[in-house]
Amino acid sequence: MEFAKEVIVPTSFNPNPNIPGHHKRLRQAFKGAFGALDGTLIHAIVPVEKQHLYRGRGKGDCYQNVLAICDFNMIFMFLVAGGEGVAHDSRILSESLTNTNAPFTFPPPDKYYLCDAAYAHTRGFMAPYRNVRYWLGDFRRRHALTDKEKFNHAYEKIRNVIELVYGVSKARFPILNKMAPFSLVTQRNITIACFALHDFIRKEGLRDEIFDEYDHPNVGLQDGDEHVQHGGENREEEIPRHGSSADRQFMRCDTR
Repeated sequence: MEFAKEVIVPTSFNPNPNIPGHHKRLRQAFKGAFGALDGTLIHAIVPVEKQHLYRGRGKGDCYQNVLAICDFNMIFMFLVAGGEGVAHDSRILSESLTNTNAPFTFPPPDKYYLCDAAYAHTRGFMAPYRNVRYWLGDFRRRHALTDKEKFNHAYEKIRNVIELVYGVSKARFPILNKMAPFSLVTQRNITIACFALHDFIRKEGLRDEIFDEYDHPNVGLQDGDEHVQHGGENREEEIPRHGSSADRQFMRCDTR
């Protein structure tokens, strides 16, 4: 885990990273955005007596709930792994904020994380308008009409980077979609190691087929059973949403 602590760290916010075709115009409209935050489900093998805590919504399989923050270069800056599959995303974030052992860093006063409507719109966290369409899939069927819908549509296009970074990670590491029967602690650590390797490959600029696909428009990636579609200004996705905190592992090093 020492490698992960060195790799999964906050990155300096650059409003114009040199990434081709990734919503540069929209990033200008959200200049204060420091990164995107969301949760994802990672397949887990769980003892029978604990399966009710990890069983995914509407499915028979079990999952651990992972919360992460990434920047707009698809690099993880913060990671909480090992949460129960039934835990709500906002609960895991709340526990991260109040846990003295969790090295969570708030963005600077003039910055904020982008998050979906499952999270509260408060200092340091920008959520879309509630009770207004914002999933990109919704706008495939009908274009944005009102000012709030137009805002939510633009907002979700740039926030969608967190969904894509999860999709890239799961495409690279099949074990995240079908975990091996290790202990829960080992499964949690495998998840952290996979995300750390993702960051290492991205930061080192290593030649990588999956990132090469991402960096070109009109390419689809598989995120578990979900399909993630991206390309230019029309990148789209549809992914379903779904802890004791002592079972979780927080990854971020203080930058002092």
